[in-house]
Amino acid sequence: MKVALAQINPTIGDFDGNAARIIGQIEDSKAAGAHLVVFPELAVFGYPPKDMLLRQDLIRANVAAAERIASHCNNIAAIVGFVRPDPSGRGKGIFNTAGFCKKGRISDCYAKMLLPTYGVFDESRHFSPGQSIQTVTVQAAEERVRVGLTICEDLWNDSQFEGRRVYGLDPVALNVEAGIQLLTNISASPFEAEKQRHREALFAKQMREHGVPLVHVNQVGGQDDLIFDGASVVVDGSGRVEARAKSFCEDLLIVDLDVPGSGRIEAYPERIAGIREALVLGIRDYVRRCGFQRVVLGLSGGIDSAVTAALAVEAIGKECVHGVAMPSRFSSVHSVNDAKELAQNLGISLAIIPIEGAHQAMEDAVRPHFGDSPAGIAEENIQARIRGNILMSLSNKFGWLLLTTGNKSELAVGYCTLYGDMCGGLAVLSDVPKTVVYELARHINSSADSPCIPASTIEKEPSAELREDQRDVDSLPPYDILDAILLRYVEQDMTAGEIVDAGFDRATVERVARMVDHNEYKRKQTPVGLKVTTRAFGTGRRMPIAARY
Repeated sequence: MKVALAQINPTIGDFDGNAARIIGQIEDSKAAGAHLVVFPELAVFGYPPKDMLLRQDLIRANVAAAERIASHCNNIAAIVGFVRPDPSGRGKGIFNTAGFCKKGRISDCYAKMLLPTYGVFDESRHFSPGQSIQTVTVQAAEERVRVGLTICEDLWNDSQFEGRRVYGLDPVALNVEAGIQLLTNISASPFEAEKQRHREALFAKQMREHGVPLVHVNQVGGQDDLIFDGASVVVDGSGRVEARAKSFCEDLLIVDLDVPGSGRIEAYPERIAGIREALVLGIRDYVRRCGFQRVVLGLSGGIDSAVTAALAVEAIGKECVHGVAMPSRFSSVHSVNDAKELAQNLGISLAIIPIEGAHQAMEDAVRPHFGDSPAGIAEENIQARIRGNILMSLSNKFGWLLLTTGNKSELAVGYCTLYGDMCGGLAVLSDVPKTVVYELARHINSSADSPCIPASTIEKEPSAELREDQRDVDSLPPYDILDAILLRYVEQDMTAGEIVDAGFDRATVERVARMVDHNEYKRKQTPVGLKVTTRAFGTGRRMPIAARY
């Protein structure tokens, strides 16, 4: 049997556009001689639709689009993800559904049984869980193949994941007991660094145990904070990868399940390359889907703004990226020169807007009210807020999306200024630790014909340059130590005591933990950020602001 894995990039709520994309892939799959074409989870509606699912008019539009898609399924069968109303009227009233389309109609439906409510997922908020499996029959030449339908999380109930079984039901085992010859899984599995390797290991183990092949089709594209990497895969009954689609782009992969080696096996990028590709895709889709054409960002001569600018150029083109350098009396000459060199290397425009006049005026205005207290953070932050004001003014004037350049390490401990460097519409590096920002810079330079990020930007000691001779290490532990502690405290939920037991200095750990806890209020006000780790701030880490623990 020939199967087509239609890895598409749907837009949430664009029922006509999504349907046209799906119908086009159905026609291409027919032309390639496929008997079955499989699409991602909720491909008709787009994933994750969140509270759009409360709109009955949108539910109806999604059903109409699914039925229109099914009308094109003649001489081919398709498995398409959509939202189906619950005819019983009980529970949440809708199902996350895999529709099996053949002979011009949706002939069978499977409702997702396992609804995730951890991390970025909140499916029980909207969907009722399915109560039973659904197998279907696909006619392939002279044979009839019994196919099992599953959706994303249905495949993740294994002891490898979380170290335990998360659910009482096992849809995979139930399908195998029903006598299937092929298991399909339609998915919208968000990217995080190195998840793909774990994902394929999980699938391989299950297929070896059950002895049936798997066709797993994953969504691709950026949707707000989430990025979907695609890399759809076919795993045979021995657990071997038979085919893999491209990563971070749409792909139509045709595989003859009866002919070993008939499918392409696309290489998956290594860790740092994968993070880079994910961020580029996330920027591109966010800019495009939010209706922007161009972006603007501050260029300080530092590593974060340099990497953000390079990623933006890769995502939307150099002519659409505008840099702004805003030197103050504390800005070093090399910082301005580094910003100029970066802009020249990337081929982007650079405006230089000195802020000394505005800075002096603000200081003069507030000085009588600050009294005799010594200068400190409040005075430093005046500069950041002036810069944020300038950038937002340019954004408002020309309709450019402002990219925020702060990294995860700074955001974690509050080393950032509300209404200053936190201004913006998309926080590109908000889930990228500072040490990984340096890795990205070196990777970007090494993969280019000539380095675009100045060597001095990478080599110089990081500084906010808001006071004379300021260095980040004046306020923070060295970034290699800080990031190691943050990994354990933020992403792995280790206590301060457990981190100390792992070999870290107690005073440093306790200080970092206090900074993380105290700065939740700042993180609640940060722009949407692109998720690339296991635990991003925002949807994936929901902490109270007013708390004592």
